[in-house]
Amino acid sequence: MKQAVIDLGTNTFHLMITDAGRTLFRESRPTKIGKSGINQGLITDEATERALTVLRYFRDVLDRHQVSPKDVVAIGTSAIRNAGNQSAFIDRIRQETGIVIRTISGDEEAGYIYAGVRAAGALDEKMALVIDIGGGSVEFILCTERRVYWKQSFEIGGQRLLERFMDTDPISPTAVNRLNRYFQEQLLPLTNAVHQYAPVVLVGSSGSFDTLVDLQFMHEKGHLPDESQTAFELSIREFYRSYELLLTRNHAERMQLPGMIELRVDMIVVGVCLIDYVLRAYGIQQIRVSTYSLKEGVLAGIFQS
Repeated sequence: MKQAVIDLGTNTFHLMITDAGRTLFRESRPTKIGKSGINQGLITDEATERALTVLRYFRDVLDRHQVSPKDVVAIGTSAIRNAGNQSAFIDRIRQETGIVIRTISGDEEAGYIYAGVRAAGALDEKMALVIDIGGGSVEFILCTERRVYWKQSFEIGGQRLLERFMDTDPISPTAVNRLNRYFQEQLLPLTNAVHQYAPVVLVGSSGSFDTLVDLQFMHEKGHLPDESQTAFELSIREFYRSYELLLTRNHAERMQLPGMIELRVDMIVVGVCLIDYVLRAYGIQQIRVSTYSLKEGVLAGIFQS
């Protein structure tokens, strides 16, 4: 039976179609529905039009693959769940595309991300801190492959941070210092949980972490990783090589880095600032990356339940 998941993220919409566990189609398209409105709790008219353009395309793909509407799950995350005009946005999408959006809480989002990361094979018996850096929210999960010990979603995603802190390009040292103070304030619940559970490995879930892996592969091997591989080691040394490059170059210069894509070229700057903060604040010396995230977790959860 064909099944599909649409992950309506704050920056990007993702479509994945599977049949009996085999992936038939997957694509990510930028929508930036949080742009210019996310810190005001609003999805702008321009953002709605961008969303509709992508979802009309996804509707055509679903129809071509003959996926039944009852077997499509469309998940709305941070930008949608926090929008004051959420109902109007969801109604408009349903009327114009037939896609019915289900908005999930940050806690549910973290749970699906855990299921996706576990399915990727990125976890073992070591205590891990899983991080998923979205455009609207960031999910943190303290876990092993066997169970979740603690999880929380924080509304400190990349689009929010970009609009609030990155007022120059390249980002200024002053802005980085402001970001670090902000992380220290906002992440107090995480800090307390880390002290309790003492993770030894950071596991990054897709997004900016995928691009960091691509940058590492292009630097070390001269080619991108095999698309079938779902879990990677990202060396601390290589992370900080990329970190320095990303913080000292502007948009055009970052785009020239082998492995960079337009989708992530700006948000990755504040993303690596958050990763750096977590590594330093919590003394973590190992990074893994899972290419699986929310949509794979939804497939593992909803359709197998």
